[in-house]
Amino acid sequence: MSAPHRPGHPGPITDRERRRVVFAAVVGTTVEWYDFFVYAAAAGLVFGQLFFQPAGEGVATILSFLTVGISFLFRPLGAFLAGHYGDRYGRRVVLMVTLVLMGVATTFVGLLPTYAAIGVAAPVMLIVLRILQGISAGGEWGGAVLMAAEHAPNDKRGVYAAAPQVGVPLGLLLASGVMALMTVVAPGEKFLQWGWRVPFLLSVVLILIGHYIRRRVEESPVFLEIADRKEQTKTPVVELFRHHWKLVIVAALVFSGNSAVGYMTTGGYIQNYATNSDGPVGLDRGPVLWAVAGSAVTWLIFTWIGAAVSDRIGRRSTYLIGWVLLLGALVPLFALVNTANVWVLFLGLMLLTVGLGFTYGPQAALYAELFPASVRFSGVSISYAIGAILGGAFAPMIAAALVRVTGTTTAVTVYLVAVVLVSVLATLMLRDRSGIPLGPDHEAEQSVSPIRTTAKV
Repeated sequence: MSAPHRPGHPGPITDRERRRVVFAAVVGTTVEWYDFFVYAAAAGLVFGQLFFQPAGEGVATILSFLTVGISFLFRPLGAFLAGHYGDRYGRRVVLMVTLVLMGVATTFVGLLPTYAAIGVAAPVMLIVLRILQGISAGGEWGGAVLMAAEHAPNDKRGVYAAAPQVGVPLGLLLASGVMALMTVVAPGEKFLQWGWRVPFLLSVVLILIGHYIRRRVEESPVFLEIADRKEQTKTPVVELFRHHWKLVIVAALVFSGNSAVGYMTTGGYIQNYATNSDGPVGLDRGPVLWAVAGSAVTWLIFTWIGAAVSDRIGRRSTYLIGWVLLLGALVPLFALVNTANVWVLFLGLMLLTVGLGFTYGPQAALYAELFPASVRFSGVSISYAIGAILGGAFAPMIAAALVRVTGTTTAVTVYLVAVVLVSVLATLMLRDRSGIPLGPDHEAEQSVSPIRTTAKV
């Protein structure tokens, strides 16, 4: 299979350039999601005490997780903006802006005074900064995915496009690892006083590294070809919803199950539940954070395996295998966590990452193959943002509320299984389009709806 050419460039895309794109995608998304997840970890561990304490312990925890979810409501805004400008002006410039916005917001969280210092202004400012993180996250993922997918050879698109996916567990690993390290450097009250701030302030260094690496990457060849022909869509979001609104909904539902289950750890719920001194587990912060960091490593591995498998058997089949694995791991999850043994807790999280990897690794390629080139950035970004709202946005808050009302984690398991089953149905509604050409020459083929009229296995 010949490599694609780029307008204004003397030859095809080389393997060296592809490796550079993959490296930049991994580093950039790792930095972005480190920032996003370090907030979620802090929400589960300290924000309730520092910013919402007057509400009382149980309600303060729910309010803290609510701030995690609020950011998801603004992801579609980031996705709309990034999709519009990414389809009109290119993928690369959007990625630079989202990286800087996320880093600035994260750094300022680390500088915020607490409720004890300035009263209600503290949680208000915290929410504003989390909203900025949400806008950035809404625009980041789609751009990173398309830079990787549109540089990839058709038969290896799953593996190449998984680069941004790998950045997510790496971000979780880095966030959990740094938080765990700070529980050692600043134990007990010192962690509450200043230790939690250090991971946020480290964002400055990470952003500088990510910005430097992304500046050295070429624009997507698909967008360059569209621009060379002067065929950019003037209102890509309008065109997307005029012709592909059903596909946006189905694609969002496909992601919602993975998002809901994944945010049990990435949203900070397991960390909070397992370290609550008044709860049934009562483990120390450090060991739990290290267990989450370890599960991030297995998530990374199975994400890459899932992507590679999807290049061989197709995205849809890989997803269906992943959903079965995820349901199988969900049922015993909280029983394992409730043993109050950190190694058994790690086992439960590790088992969960197998299904998470198989339903996350192929997602970038799946999404890129669903939408036509002219509205692809908008379609990918908005579907992902809506799926995150339907799935993970308020999953930690819902889980905390269910346990508070019922007194048991069984209700949480039932809730998560229900969301996953919805994603299974959405997956069955899609035709597999693995390997479909992504360039503008194939816009007509890409515009044919991949939604089945009847769901078949």
